[in-house]
Amino acid sequence: MRSESAVLSCTNLAKSYGGVHALVNVNWELRAGEVHALCGENGAGKSTLARICCGITAPDAGELRYLDRRVKWSGADKARRAGIGIILQELDLFAGLTVAENIALGNARLEPQNWIARSALDQAVRRVLQDVCLDVAPSTLLGRLSVSQWQLVAIARALALEARVIFMDEPTSALTDDGVERLFELIARLKARGVAVAYVSHKMTEIFRISDRISVLRDGAMIGTEARERTSIEKVIQQMVGRPLAAVRAGAVRRGGGEPVLVVEDLTSRWLRNISFRLGAGEILGVAGLVGSGRSELGRALFGMSRRVGGTITVGGCPYQAREVGEAIQRGLVLVPEDRRHGLVAGMSVRENTTLACLRSLARAGWIARDREAAAATGVLALCRTKRANDELPVAALSGGNQQKVLLGKWLLTRPRIAIFDDPTRGIDIGAKDDFYRLMVELAGGGLGVIWISSELPELLANAHRVLVLHEGRCAGLLDAVQATQEQIMRLATGHPN
Repeated sequence: MRSESAVLSCTNLAKSYGGVHALVNVNWELRAGEVHALCGENGAGKSTLARICCGITAPDAGELRYLDRRVKWSGADKARRAGIGIILQELDLFAGLTVAENIALGNARLEPQNWIARSALDQAVRRVLQDVCLDVAPSTLLGRLSVSQWQLVAIARALALEARVIFMDEPTSALTDDGVERLFELIARLKARGVAVAYVSHKMTEIFRISDRISVLRDGAMIGTEARERTSIEKVIQQMVGRPLAAVRAGAVRRGGGEPVLVVEDLTSRWLRNISFRLGAGEILGVAGLVGSGRSELGRALFGMSRRVGGTITVGGCPYQAREVGEAIQRGLVLVPEDRRHGLVAGMSVRENTTLACLRSLARAGWIARDREAAAATGVLALCRTKRANDELPVAALSGGNQQKVLLGKWLLTRPRIAIFDDPTRGIDIGAKDDFYRLMVELAGGGLGVIWISSELPELLANAHRVLVLHEGRCAGLLDAVQATQEQIMRLATGHPN
């Protein structure tokens, strides 16, 4: 039943995609001045609910009410102008536009009517940039900023709307610890002004720190809503997943690394200085470090995406130049990037994306054998536990976690010897993470060498055999994961080992 303080509510919302029920008769409400967390596995319906409320997606059935009036948005622009903003997990920003232009798009107060008054526009957005503690000029091209800075621009754009309702879909996924703290301070100020915040996240510690109420979705259905103080992390996880999570972790499987599949000596690039380590067959090597430490750069340099200016690399005992991606794939290296959009083609089907990197092996006389392609895709997607109605759906129709599994399956079909994962669990739910952990144990058990770059230290300590810590592009330490602590890693990562 809808309460009098509800600023936004929905009754019996339903939505399906290609036979898959994304939402099933969902009833939910958002009150003024509250932070309401939406929890659930990838594909549970959280983002679909948010998109319907914000006018991005039209429901198949059900009623939506805003400020006690029934509404039927004809598009996201109508919802924005009414005071409903959203920060999407897959940021809908434009690299070729300035920071100010990105913030102004879709904002009736800031968007120019007949001409662009650059100085007035820049001045108007400076306040919201200060609110999110982003110290860049409004005239800066967005493409020159980091992923975490893009996230802050997206938050600033929502603030510039002076919205009464803001949906935040995984807003901290690309933020540093300092950035997260600033966001939480900002959310507290929004609450004090009576703004309603719907907070979609998979990070339980965040949810139980800032939310007033918590709603759990599973398989498109609303499982329940509780005040934060009346529930627990354990109960929410059990409602989300509906199954026991894995007790086995790679760190607990203390098999020694086999023969070295990768030897790196004094690797130097634009951002790296004299990095050296060995990766054994069947070993999971974690890579930790603060933003700007060179974590992602290490993966890019090994995969031939960044130019190496010094040092040597051997793969399977043979010299490896790492000059281009094609050479890396031929030598048995794969990279799952931090941003899944860089590894998938949104307009292509799940099947086409899955087999994209191994089409030669699926061809007969120069033509793709569709039966072999379909069988290969189905098999590897089953291994990765990918949820989808069928393999002919556009990959963009899948949830973020399932898109990540498609990307993983794509590279597994190349039969790699070395897999580099750059923050592979960023923005995916606890159930999908569990699937990923299980798969890593299985793949490492089969002899795959894994380099696991992550911003989540508990994840590395639980799943890696060793942890390589980077600081300002240099190796700050190499620790045994069983004996290491988060405090040790952070001291090394900040350049204060003692």
